[in-house]
Amino acid sequence: MKTRALLLSAYHAQSHAVWVERLQSLFPEWEWHCLSLPPRHFNWRIRSNGLHWAYAESETLAEDWDLLIATSMVDLASLRSLVPDLCKVPSVVYFHENQFAYPESESPDARDNIEPKLVPIYSALSADRIVFNSAFNRESFLEGVRTLSKKLPEPLPARAIEKLHGSVVLPVPLLPVQADTEDGSDGDDDVLEVVWNHRWEYDKNPALLLAIVKTCRLNAPGVRFHIVGQQFRQRPMEFREVTQLLDEWGESRGKPAGLRGYLAESEYRQLLQSADVVLSTAVHDFQGLAVQEACLAGCSPLAPDDLVYPEYLGPEFLYDTSGSVEVIAKHVVGRLNALLSLKREGQALPVPDLARYQSDAVKSAYAGLFAELGVR
Repeated sequence: MKTRALLLSAYHAQSHAVWVERLQSLFPEWEWHCLSLPPRHFNWRIRSNGLHWAYAESETLAEDWDLLIATSMVDLASLRSLVPDLCKVPSVVYFHENQFAYPESESPDARDNIEPKLVPIYSALSADRIVFNSAFNRESFLEGVRTLSKKLPEPLPARAIEKLHGSVVLPVPLLPVQADTEDGSDGDDDVLEVVWNHRWEYDKNPALLLAIVKTCRLNAPGVRFHIVGQQFRQRPMEFREVTQLLDEWGESRGKPAGLRGYLAESEYRQLLQSADVVLSTAVHDFQGLAVQEACLAGCSPLAPDDLVYPEYLGPEFLYDTSGSVEVIAKHVVGRLNALLSLKREGQALPVPDLARYQSDAVKSAYAGLFAELGVR
């Protein structure tokens, strides 16, 4: 009889959808069923999903399941209280991110709401196993819980915090990049093709990206930027300036401007395979799938020396994040010029070894976790 696994994704953003798909691909012999909710109305969604599913999906939840896996945004504590049969199912809560390490929004609509921080704590405490996608995610969450506990009218029980410390780290698995026959580059050895591949949002630090582009225009004319990734109706104003600046730069030097915006999968894959460098300016990243996948495609990474990146990138791939935006930008551009020199000399650019993140290596770790719960 097939193992039946129920996946719950309460805020089904792109990275969550990738994890769901790849987890299922690790165990194709299982029977999977996923319930998900759209990634909008964040504060409402994180608090109401248990109530919604308990009544809208009561028949599905009442089926016989061998394993329940929920993202940390699922209000698992409420859901299991409303659907008691779920308490009998071995459960795992998976943290793609945590709100403690999320940078404060500059939006005037931002509110200091404690709910998105408390709900994952309740969910984690109600689960049989707690999993994080990186050590940085885990440690920043635990530090956030300790800090929050000191601010509350009464501190969180010591036994609760102790259980949270009993969590493990299992990354979102990486899939091998399939080589395409077409090459997305123009074959110019005098140009360093740089990909910036993130959501166009403030937590990816567009102010630093803009400063880097401005500095490159003055001091690194051999660099071409491809600013790609998911866009939304509202986005930081720096992206408009970056786009305009790159258009003007392309016209002034008589070379086509780099790609930008959201690309179809095939076009995106071709871009990664033809690019030289993947650049991150993020101030919020708990695994960095976009950077990791670009590395698998052959890009040399250049990323901040904080967040999750030091877990899998050596010092040669990290830039100093101390100092002002202008100082950091100059440092990054210096590194880009050094990489361009290597390319012009015909030398291969360095690429990190991410074998331990690929699906074959990660599968055994997931299987071991599930076996502890009696699921095989």
